[in-house]
Order: sequence, then structure tokens, then C-alpha cells
Amino acid sequence: MESTYWQDVMAADYAVPHDRTLTELTEELVRGLASTNPQVRDALAYPTLATWLERGVYDDLLPGFGDGLCAGLNYGLGEDGTDSVFRRSFTALTLAEVIHRDNAEFLVHDEVVMRWGDRLATWLLRERDLRGFVQDCGWAHAVAHGADAIGALARSRHCDAGVLRALLDVLADRIVKDTPYRWVHEEHDRVAHAVMTILHRNMLTSDELERWLKPIAATAGQQPLMHETLPEWPMPAVFNARGVLHVLLSQLAIGVKGFPIPGDDELFGRPIEARADLLLMLTEAVQASQPYIYRPATNPS
Repeated sequence: MESTYWQDVMAADYAVPHDRTLTELTEELVRGLASTNPQVRDALAYPTLATWLERGVYDDLLPGFGDGLCAGLNYGLGEDGTDSVFRRSFTALTLAEVIHRDNAEFLVHDEVVMRWGDRLATWLLRERDLRGFVQDCGWAHAVAHGADAIGALARSRHCDAGVLRALLDVLADRIVKDTPYRWVHEEHDRVAHAVMTILHRNMLTSDELERWLKPIAATAGQQPLMHETLPEWPMPAVFNARGVLHVLLSQLAIGVKGFPIPGDDELFGRPIEARADLLLMLTEAVQASQPYIYRPATNPS
């Protein structure tokens, strides 16, 4: 990817150049998503694609553009610690922008968006490389970008209660999945915000949310056995589950804001109907996972 060329595009307020076809420009930008150079990937390729999507450059091509992007989710999938993660992760982040555009302008049929959702969910659950920041290469951040994409899907008019339940299940499965990686680069915040996006849709009951929370609480509540020899504690999955519970409790108690995109002020201004019940569930889950947090004494019956 020719950095000087794209820096000129950025300096011209991202005006679409006329010396090449849109297809040629797009192919080069998509290749840039895989770059190990953060100045190419983060500062040029991704923001240019995101800006063009927001401005409607791809509106007539959006279904095919999204389908083409999805191929990047499979690139090197199953590898861990290799450079292929950048293409997968930044594909997910760009696909989130595609979905946001459809959410704003109603451009794509439901079966297309659901197809993208299936591809995103499959990738997120199979992704092994959960590095956050990579020395000399910048952000990989697959969990954070995956959560952002799930959050974009959760805003979609095409998502009914069943789809939202499925999205929550994907997040729960990702949270409790065994991994050598601790989430230490605000992945907890991004995952919790995706959950909050689903909650603000007000399509799920307290009973459904309680069932969803149980496996996360069970993982977070694990304790080492007496005299058990472990290389470290808590293990990464336990650490990750505890972190999500803490952040989600804070976000639910204090509130969250949306993004500067159409519809978010209305969505996040809507009170969460199950808030009181879920606050109680989350408080109990956090209390059970942390020995130093106050728990009211229970009277024997």
C-alpha cells in the first residue's frame, strides 16, 4: 500500500480519487487492513474505508462489499501469534462499519446481515490469537473488535429477540473460553458495552438474562483447590470472566453512552427494563467471585 498516496487522500478530507477505479482503490485498502505497520493499517486503510462507508461511497455495493470483507475473517484462522490476526481483526472492525451504515440507511436485506452475523460469530469463537497490543505492530485487539462488531449487529433492525439471545451466547462463550491470554487492553469494556447495547434493546426477559449470566458467574467464581499447584492464579478465563462482570456491573449501575452515529442517542436513552433484576444478579456474581467483597450474612433457617 502506497502510504504517500493515501496520506494525500486523507489530507484532501478523504475525497475519492479519480485516477483509479473504486474497485482498485478498495482492493488496496482492504489489503492494507492486513499490514503489520500501524501507520498503514490503523491510520490510513481503516479510517479511509470507515469514512467512505459513512459517506455512502459503497451504498450501492454494500451487500457485495460486506460479503467480500467476510473472506478476511477466515484468513489464517486457527493461527496464534502470527501476523494474520491483523487482517481478521480489522476485517471485523470494518464490517462493523458496514453494518452501522445499513443501520443508518436501511440498505441491506435481513438475510444478508444475518449471513454476516454468522460469519462474525464463527470467527470470534474460533479466534485463538487474542493479543491486544503487539510490540512494533500496534493493535491486534481481536476480542475488542469482535465485540464492536457484535454491538453493531445488536443495533440492527433485523435482530429480533432470538438473534439477540444468540449474540449474547456468543459473547458468553467467548468470555469463558479457555485461552492463554488475559484481557488487559480494555477488552472487558468493549465486551460489556456490546452486552449493554443488547440490553438497551429491551427484548430479553430477566429469566433469559439470568440463564445467560450463569456460565460467566460460574467461571468467575472458580477458586483454586487447597494445596493445588498452579502456575498462576487466576487462570486467564477466570480473570477474563471476572473482569467482564466487574465492568458490566459498573456500566449497568452508572450507565453508558452510545457512539456518534444515527440512532444511538435514542437507543441508549431508553431505560433498561430488566436493570434492577440484572443489577442484583451481577452484584451476587461479583460477591461470589471475590473473597474480599462484602457479602451480607445469611440467617440460618
